[in-house]
Amino acid sequence: MPEYGFALMGEEHPPERLVAMAAQAEAAGFDFAMLSDHFQPWTRSQGHGSNVWPVLGAIAGATERITVGTAVVCPTMRRHPAMVAQAAATTARLLPGRFLLGLGSGGMLNEHITGAPWPSVATRQDMLEEAVVLMRGLWSGQLVTHRGRYFTAVDAQLWGLPDAPPPLLIAAGGVRAARLAGTRGDGLIATVPDSHLVDTFHAAGRREAPAYGWVSTCWGPDPGEALETAHRHWPIAGLSGDQFQRLRLPGDVETATREVSRRTIAEALVTGPDADRYVARVRTFLDAGFTHVWVHQIGPDQEGFLKFWQKEVRPCLP
Repeated sequence: MPEYGFALMGEEHPPERLVAMAAQAEAAGFDFAMLSDHFQPWTRSQGHGSNVWPVLGAIAGATERITVGTAVVCPTMRRHPAMVAQAAATTARLLPGRFLLGLGSGGMLNEHITGAPWPSVATRQDMLEEAVVLMRGLWSGQLVTHRGRYFTAVDAQLWGLPDAPPPLLIAAGGVRAARLAGTRGDGLIATVPDSHLVDTFHAAGRREAPAYGWVSTCWGPDPGEALETAHRHWPIAGLSGDQFQRLRLPGDVETATREVSRRTIAEALVTGPDADRYVARVRTFLDAGFTHVWVHQIGPDQEGFLKFWQKEVRPCLP
């Protein structure tokens, strides 16, 4: 059976709110939650950028059942992979059997802040692959010295490991990353219902592994107000993936999205009160072979969406 999750967006909500939302998602019956990892928000109106690791620790203390993952951490530039491996191991102990580590190759908005040159997509994916190899070596508990093309770790050993390393999900927007997820990961993350990505992931060696899809929505009883909220808080739905790679600051994102119309947002996202539209959007991922789908409610009204999901959407899904 498919599993359904809830998005905890660190760009839109302060850390204490994210913790409360995780508990609310658990109470609403969601199987898992996915926490974003941003140093700064996409736009200044979003207003937040919590550190993902202490938030995960607080969620561990506030929940009992729900699985929690990252969507996604970049273990190559802003954070050294050895430090991500340690943080993930600690989190896996705090959330025994219910922590997922989602990884990606990063975006300029967050990763350029250390001042390192911004690599090409191909180089970032190579860096991610090497980072995964190093992290898995550290999770073995052995003393590791690694001198690779991109990373060095000397006499590194993790202590107090969890009973098992966390499942490692890799985000993919194209075929090469989907193959990487299949060869190095335990699961796939994608933001589009592309069956080719799932097929590529499975063909690379992970035929029974889970595929996670992300759906952004903005529920509200008034269709016009819901669309306005989505346009104000999530204008990036109108940008292409290539545009993201050139944006360094929230102000740059605001400039890039200035011409994004409400019509474009209405076509890209599900908004308003019609449950059938939400069900149909989730089903596009299920039909493409995704086993897990998490839903992002844009804007402040998280409680209203959770009630809507429980009463009108979830009963119509497998």
